[in-house]
Amino acid sequence: MTTFLAAAVQMNSQPDLERNMDQVGVDVARATREGARLVALPENFAYLGSELGKHRQADRIAEVVLERIPALALEYGVYLLAGGFPVRTEPGNLRSRTYNRAIVADPAGCIIAQYDKIHLFDITLSDEEQYRESSLVAPGKVEPVVCELKMDGANSVDNVPPDPTRENNRIVRLGISICYDVRFPELYRRLSEQGADALCIPSAFTRPTGEAHWETLLRARAIENTCYVIAPAQTGMHGKKRTTHGHSMVIDPWGTVLADAQKKPGVIYAEIDTGLLKEIRNKLPSLRHRRL
Repeated sequence: MTTFLAAAVQMNSQPDLERNMDQVGVDVARATREGARLVALPENFAYLGSELGKHRQADRIAEVVLERIPALALEYGVYLLAGGFPVRTEPGNLRSRTYNRAIVADPAGCIIAQYDKIHLFDITLSDEEQYRESSLVAPGKVEPVVCELKMDGANSVDNVPPDPTRENNRIVRLGISICYDVRFPELYRRLSEQGADALCIPSAFTRPTGEAHWETLLRARAIENTCYVIAPAQTGMHGKKRTTHGHSMVIDPWGTVLADAQKKPGVIYAEIDTGLLKEIRNKLPSLRHRRL
């Protein structure tokens, strides 16, 4: 079985691309010094302000992210999940909508997975707080994305070398989603059916919805799919109007919160243990008991 350290980065991103990406570099360096093999960044890590401002700068944001994220993964030898940034549906067309895209870069600096957010955040919380993500963002294809992380080499948690006769015990499968997706359990069931061991849910949850639902939804997705959940998040005030809930979390397949970042920016850590995952699935084999 494989045990490794995962890190979830909690950020207070602003409408300032260079500032945010400099902070990403600091946080990734910090996480790898602590022994993390997987580092997950929140939604809108590169830019968080008005949706119109992000849309106008989408080409530059995508260019910088697609250059620096693989470079950071290579420099620090980690898997790096970049949780959500704008990529135009029609490159070069400034009027085209964007995808809200997450990517995973491997320790060799290669992008091994990408996912475009399926469910778009079109809600009215009050007369003053309304969101229409679909006005500038296009939904991705309904194709759940699971990627394989090869945790070869010495175990970063207990320094136990892997068993070379058991190749599969070093593979960890990561299911990718973004923020509002968390309210749609059918997506996560599809991810678990495709073999996900951990579900990554990078987010920028609003303060009202976060206070009401964030932890409940995350724990439910972990419990009902018997998976780890890694949920890096945004926190605080972004620009002049937008506020987010914080509370990045890592949750185990039993629904236990292993780490909670509370309200401050920073990095939290937790062990991902496929041995524990197998043990819980054997004790409570609900996925095998399904009738629908």
